[in-house]
Amino acid sequence: MAFATEWLDRRALFPELISEQPDPQTGIIVVVPAYDEPEITVLLDSLSSCNNPDCRVEIIIIVNAPPGAGREILKNNTICINNIEKWKKENAGCFFRTYYYNAGEPAIRGWGAGLARKTGMDEAIRRFDSIGKPGGVIVSLDADCTVDKNYFTELCNQLLKRRDRTACSISFEHPLSGQEFADEVYKYVTMYELHMRYYYQGVRYSGYPYAFHTIGSAIAFKAEVYLKAGGMNRRQAGEDFYFVQKIVPQGGYFELDSTTVHPSPRRSGRVPFGTGAVISKLLDESVDGLLTYNPAAFRELLLLFSGIEKLFRSDEGRIIDFYNNLPAGVRSFIDPIEWITKISEIRDNTSNPDSFLKRFYGWFNMFRIVKYLNHVHPGMFEKQPVADAAYELLSIIGHHVKSKDPYELLVYYRLLERKS
Repeated sequence: MAFATEWLDRRALFPELISEQPDPQTGIIVVVPAYDEPEITVLLDSLSSCNNPDCRVEIIIIVNAPPGAGREILKNNTICINNIEKWKKENAGCFFRTYYYNAGEPAIRGWGAGLARKTGMDEAIRRFDSIGKPGGVIVSLDADCTVDKNYFTELCNQLLKRRDRTACSISFEHPLSGQEFADEVYKYVTMYELHMRYYYQGVRYSGYPYAFHTIGSAIAFKAEVYLKAGGMNRRQAGEDFYFVQKIVPQGGYFELDSTTVHPSPRRSGRVPFGTGAVISKLLDESVDGLLTYNPAAFRELLLLFSGIEKLFRSDEGRIIDFYNNLPAGVRSFIDPIEWITKISEIRDNTSNPDSFLKRFYGWFNMFRIVKYLNHVHPGMFEKQPVADAAYELLSIIGHHVKSKDPYELLVYYRLLERKS
């Protein structure tokens, strides 16, 4: 029955965290890192208002802090735990089981969001292992989110019950107005989300075949996929991006756009980048706008990717000619010797065009795309205000809009993703 016992013995950070055995019908386990989250019950209330899926559900909250955390943070972690316990007593009839583990301030090198997620996800693996369910779904969520009422039913119907699907990015939308935050916060989160969606559409426009959003609060995957990827990485930030790059090539990855996660637009210093960090920086600098990548950089990638298949079975002369005709930014990013060596290696180790392309995109993956974009900005290209870049990209891909207002552009980009 067990499928992960040996893996857990070798790779889990902690021994068993939860002594109560899982219900044999458990199909979804949500993992939530909680660092300085005294208002954790907002999330729990949102989850409990969801429709009940055709499986049992568990929530595992990892309360944690980095070594040397301040007294106020540790106090808030205690409040978080007390609020979880109180919520559980007041919601004893809830359709899901709620657990928490107080990791304290672990003396583990590099402790951060990655290791907090790994702690909870490894425990989810342990629990699915005990009931022999390698296809059980692990969901990554953050403590400052709310979710749509069909959150669990869609995860159940579109991922858990589908053998052809292994993992997904879940649709997300930040709140863009309200009374909870200052107007400046909503203005900046609108710009930031527009940047995220513009970047996503830019990568899709380039022809890269594995373009997905990679947000830690909005991904889900089956237990067996987690094991094949080696588990969650130890990065203090950006762990979601790096993990998704490992699981997408396994196949069966999709966009779950029939439900939505709503991350908070609050400022935060928990991690060095992401929504909270960007909002903090913009608020502190009181800037008028947000700069993003130039659309011309995505056009260069399009010229690269659109011709790659032609190199299958090409000799060295054609490989060199192809390189010499690449856009200047790409050539400045890839050394010619590296290009010849890598393409020749890929060619010599593949037997058909499909395997050639798969191996090529295993090399020129999202890591390399991000490095390329940062390499050509500044230098080859200047970054642009996000509204200008988003407006221009829409025109390039055949969508003609009248407004450059960031809010209106964001609404259009959201609809564009729903239709694609």
